[in-house]
Amino acid sequence: MCSFCNQRSISGSQKDITAEDVHSAAETAIASLSENEASGGEIAFFGGSFTMVEREYMLSLLSAAHEYIRKGIFKGIRISTRPDGITPEICDILKKYGVTAVELGAQSLDDKVLCMNERGHTAKQVEDATLMLKEYGFEVGLQMMTGLYGSQDADSLETARKIVELMPDTVRIYPTVIIKGTRLYELMKSGEFSPKGIPETVDLCAKLIPMFENSGIKVIRVGLHSGGGVEEGYAGGAYHPALRELCEGRIYYNNALSLLEKIGKGSYVLNVNPREISKMTGQKKENLLRLREKGYECTVKGAEGLAKYEIEIQR
Repeated sequence: MCSFCNQRSISGSQKDITAEDVHSAAETAIASLSENEASGGEIAFFGGSFTMVEREYMLSLLSAAHEYIRKGIFKGIRISTRPDGITPEICDILKKYGVTAVELGAQSLDDKVLCMNERGHTAKQVEDATLMLKEYGFEVGLQMMTGLYGSQDADSLETARKIVELMPDTVRIYPTVIIKGTRLYELMKSGEFSPKGIPETVDLCAKLIPMFENSGIKVIRVGLHSGGGVEEGYAGGAYHPALRELCEGRIYYNNALSLLEKIGKGSYVLNVNPREISKMTGQKKENLLRLREKGYECTVKGAEGLAKYEIEIQR
């Protein structure tokens, strides 16, 4: 229960899962997927600090999931936990039961921000846990948050830089969302904390995403999942069901503007990968309208062979 956290609202879970729930979820997935689809999938435990729950309870869940790994039905188990929930003993247990991927809730690599948000761990513990997991051969994911209490864009960018140095396999970016029943909610109500909104968050994440992707780190999520009770508990902050789409649209805008400023004002065709046309255009044609305000009259067309974020410009 950190300053920002109400896991029951975030995960939509109002009860503890059991080994029977694991079996039920796995069997439901098997029934709905082809054999090839199932064998490429993972059983995932999210919504808490998996390695810090009561030991026998954790083992009961791992044992239930491992049955499907042992039979080759699924390829592995993915868990999320805290950096201070990783020890050599824990790594040995996770290996034994077929865990293949571990995601750490790093949130920030600034000790002041971690302290102000009552995380209870340090930046060095994030670094140590990441290195230990990599030594054991796990796929490693790091989750970071932006807009936390006491945080500025500069420390978020520095956190991203340090994450790149650690070279995890994946990253999730979670802009701060204020959930009722949390300390941040109380701080917001008192006026001590003003959460960042969508515009500022999109500006920041449009800088963070390329930092990771250009370093070969896959960004597998931007923003909280919709549903599961988040909307009911939402009280403020940067929540949008299509937040990643907005951020990637801003990346296209930034790239286009940078190129156009070198050419000069006028009318242009912006060629992008056909699958990326909507992002270059922006929601409600926002990108094209903003470019027009700066003197660039643009239309967007699809061109096969262009990479993501790549833009070819024609007069």
